[in-house]
Amino acid sequence: MPRGLIVLLAAASAVVAIGGTKIFAGVLGPVFLALMLAVAAQPIQTRMQRRGLPPWLGMIVALVVVYLLLLGLVAALAVSVAQLATALPGYSDQFGDLLDQVRALLADFDIDKERIEHALSGFDLGNAVGVLESLLRGLTGIFSDLVFILALLLFMAFDGMTIGRRTGALATMRPDIARALNAFAAGTRKYLIVSTVFGLIVAVLDGVALWLLAVPFPLLWALLSFITNYIPNIGFVVGLVPPALLALLDGGFTKMIWVIVLYCVFNVVVQSVIQPKFVGDAVGLSVTVTFLSLVFWAWVLGALGALLAIPLTLLAKALLIDIDPSTRWLTLLISDRAPDRPDPEDPGRPDAVDPGPGSGGADPVAKPDG
Repeated sequence: MPRGLIVLLAAASAVVAIGGTKIFAGVLGPVFLALMLAVAAQPIQTRMQRRGLPPWLGMIVALVVVYLLLLGLVAALAVSVAQLATALPGYSDQFGDLLDQVRALLADFDIDKERIEHALSGFDLGNAVGVLESLLRGLTGIFSDLVFILALLLFMAFDGMTIGRRTGALATMRPDIARALNAFAAGTRKYLIVSTVFGLIVAVLDGVALWLLAVPFPLLWALLSFITNYIPNIGFVVGLVPPALLALLDGGFTKMIWVIVLYCVFNVVVQSVIQPKFVGDAVGLSVTVTFLSLVFWAWVLGALGALLAIPLTLLAKALLIDIDPSTRWLTLLISDRAPDRPDPEDPGRPDAVDPGPGSGGADPVAKPDG
């Protein structure tokens, strides 16, 4: 089959697969999240089994750890957002004064009054309260997804009791597939560990800074910083905008500038200088691929896709590239690591050729002497 036709068929199949994933995003998103959490918790079960403990005990301990972390995070977010929705209407006077200052500033530039009012007509504190109320109503949907996720985690943890034997058998039958899946699981765990550690560091620094500046709800913004740390490239901006705007309403431009400055100092140093080195060592993806994966998965799965962009890219890489020795050379194009010395025994290396008779390799059809 001509190579161009193969490329066209592959592109058409990719469009169909992506369209189907986008349609079923409401189901596939929670499934992917449960899969990532199960992969992250699997070492707990494995280590307990290696110590001679019953497999069911490792399953229970892993489930308890994941359940407590997930439920605690969701509960803290729900309470904090509810408190914010209750307190935000009290800033109506400050919001009106801020709009008056903006009107006066625009009038100094000789902008027509009707244009000013038309431009500022969409800025209303009531709209922000409405957004928060819709977010609170959406939390009921999150809790329904949470029940689905918790049930999936239970089934995956149950299957995890025998995953060691099954992967061992898979390594014997199909070593390439086993190696690709093991690389995905190891890369996902490393990424989650690195992002969690640096997310906690950033959350503590941001929360303390906001508390010292007397910005309302520092715990909520610290939690937001922790969650957005899993969003590559733009997570820092997403976590900065809400506390900066609230600081503007609470204390004016001076407090907002202090929030922006401190966030930039903490987050740029940690997330843009230190963390990328550890993330790159953990997942082996270039900066360009990381950003494109964020855009792609956020478009396909929404906010959950943005949070899981890196693990989902690692899963796609394992299933589409690493699983086949003939396509493994694509790793060189999407990785930020220098290529290792090629293995002459690896048929997936770029310069691998089929040695024929007379090329120095053994002739597979040659008859033995005598």
